[in-house]
Amino acid sequence: MIKRTLLFAITPLILFIFIKLLSFTNIIVLPENEPAPNHSYSVYALPVPQELNFAGEPVPIENFEVRERFDRELLVNSYWQSQTLLFFKRANRWFPIIEPILEEEGIPDDFKYLALIESGLMNVVSPAGAAGYWQILQSTGRELGLEVNNNVDERYHVEKSTRAAARYLRSAYSRYNSWTSAAAAYNMGRAGFNRQISSQQQQSYYNLWLNEETSRYVFRILAIKAIFENPRAHGFNFSEEDLYKPYEYYTVQVDTSIPDLVAFAHDHQITYKELRVLNPWLRQRELNNRSRKVYDIKITKESLFGLVPDPVIREEDITDDVPDAITPAGEPDM
Repeated sequence: MIKRTLLFAITPLILFIFIKLLSFTNIIVLPENEPAPNHSYSVYALPVPQELNFAGEPVPIENFEVRERFDRELLVNSYWQSQTLLFFKRANRWFPIIEPILEEEGIPDDFKYLALIESGLMNVVSPAGAAGYWQILQSTGRELGLEVNNNVDERYHVEKSTRAAARYLRSAYSRYNSWTSAAAAYNMGRAGFNRQISSQQQQSYYNLWLNEETSRYVFRILAIKAIFENPRAHGFNFSEEDLYKPYEYYTVQVDTSIPDLVAFAHDHQITYKELRVLNPWLRQRELNNRSRKVYDIKITKESLFGLVPDPVIREEDITDDVPDAITPAGEPDM
């Protein structure tokens, strides 16, 4: 009897605790005075074109696997808005230089997008040591006629590296009779691509089982091409004023060594920074030229940064009574 009475007494307490525990699982409801969340941002699937070509060569987009590979790169590059918008900005500066060189060298215009996906038109260096807009390896650069050393590295010379890349692509095309395969070989290397063709007994890039990077490579080019040809359809809105303007410069020919490029820059009324921005192939503060090779050095017509160069301070003008640092390294500045 006592047990039954105790059970009846504690049952309401147990139910109360149980209901409280369940309440923690409820969806939180915003108070009436809180603004409703903004649902205006939406993510959409993008239409895949019915026809597609690279350098005039048809892409078998009717093949579901090819279609899905293209769809992946189209989505990635459309919704990685910051990077692709920077592509538009930089392309406005550099495509006017790259396009006529490709035309002169007999390379289809679509290959300008190869440089874009390789480097983003930045002078980056890959983990393998490939450098410049066209991401050329040291050994390959020398084979293609570029000067590559610690003092001068023409992989960073946009005009010369574009011509070097064009020579490679033209040679690859003569081997494969396909610009698509030439692009894949540019990424994978001709020896590696040749091995895959031989071992798989397939000629078409689209029918080869390749490593992840090369299997995506041509589709990345195709996706960027599609976005560039119709930016608004892919969500990109900008005006001409938003794009980076081409540099205005004139060239100075030199056929001797330049012992001090800082002084050289100041003699031409520009800063050393401006000299290096326009001539990234100059890798040190002096130009060694024992062979008396002719170099074209670009000089800005107007300051790139709106700066006036400071007077040149030479080492002999610096007195020894000035300490190297106000505060020793690693100690707080009191």
